[in-house]
Amino acid sequence: MAAGPLAGCRVIEFGGIGPGPFAGMFLADLGAEVVRVDRPESMDEVGVGGPLGGPTDVLNRGKRSVVLDLKHPAGLAAVLELVGRADVLIEGFRPGVTERLGIGPHACLARNPRLVYGRMTGWGQDGPLAAAAGHDVNYIALTGALGAIGSAGGPPQIPLNLLGDYGGGGCYLVIGVLAALHAVGRSGRGQVVDAAIVDGTAHLLASTFAKLARGAWTDERGVNQLDGGSPFYAVYETQDGRHMAVGALEPKFYRRLVGLLELDADPDRQYDRSTWPELRLSLEKRFAQRTRDEWAALFEGTDACVAPVLDLGEAAAHPHLAARGSLVARDGVVQPAAAPRFSVTPAHPGTTAPVLGADTRAVLDDWGVGGADELVAEGAAVQTSAD
Repeated sequence: MAAGPLAGCRVIEFGGIGPGPFAGMFLADLGAEVVRVDRPESMDEVGVGGPLGGPTDVLNRGKRSVVLDLKHPAGLAAVLELVGRADVLIEGFRPGVTERLGIGPHACLARNPRLVYGRMTGWGQDGPLAAAAGHDVNYIALTGALGAIGSAGGPPQIPLNLLGDYGGGGCYLVIGVLAALHAVGRSGRGQVVDAAIVDGTAHLLASTFAKLARGAWTDERGVNQLDGGSPFYAVYETQDGRHMAVGALEPKFYRRLVGLLELDADPDRQYDRSTWPELRLSLEKRFAQRTRDEWAALFEGTDACVAPVLDLGEAAAHPHLAARGSLVARDGVVQPAAAPRFSVTPAHPGTTAPVLGADTRAVLDDWGVGGADELVAEGAAVQTSAD
């Protein structure tokens, strides 16, 4: 059993894609016992990036897998038995689906008043778009976040699905669950956590909205201090077609940048916007004179706030990430280590994701539900081989 800060916490995760499984992985990394419950029809589906289970199914590492038919009375009863023994439940269905399945908040909290019921959606549980389909790009578009990302005069640039699904979504679900668990410890009462990607993404924009309100941000792409508009916070192409990321915002760091690049620029005029076009051109020309790795060697360990732009395949080999073990390889698959780090109860990435249904009998027995053989025999549960 894991010994992380959430050791002893039992989590039921109803199978889904994206931010829900990410939140479950996060909780498992922190030491919680996470049981993913899927329906039989899910066994023929494909997860994000490939089949569910196995080394490449990183979002389901550290979990156990149970398959139960919620349309079968005995399957539904077994799920509610598990819920009665859980501390947390997380689900990512559209609003109203779990209620129709008989596992909505009312039914689950009636069974277990201490339960933290976490709901992960894009639009939230209410509002005009609550029932509409959507994906990360749609949610961040509506919050204004997508419109703020990109080069001046160009279209918005999609930041993968990191900002919505995993930043404004999965991480906020985990934060909400942890806060609600803390409240249970004080009051003994569980509650529903409504984690919507639009809410989380909007919350992440707190600093940007503050700058906009005081006139320190222009509601236009690529012209602001932190969106590539300033030449000392930008990305530059190198001689070999690769790139260096420059983030020399503070005057002392900017002076170091100018000195190392041997630029003919007045450090005292860093924030004089009239100098920015010429400064950007100078930086472009200078970075184009050497390869990325040559520049990386020059700037490594300095306070100029300059770093090479690595691709995913290079990241794990960088000396700093390698020294910290930020990325690890398991069964030949490079993946992130558990984060953050704890001095007393360390977190760990869990075991390789099981195939769906590999743990059905074991979980039902371990959690005291019982009758696993009968459930499998009558088609209310599925047990697959762990191989």
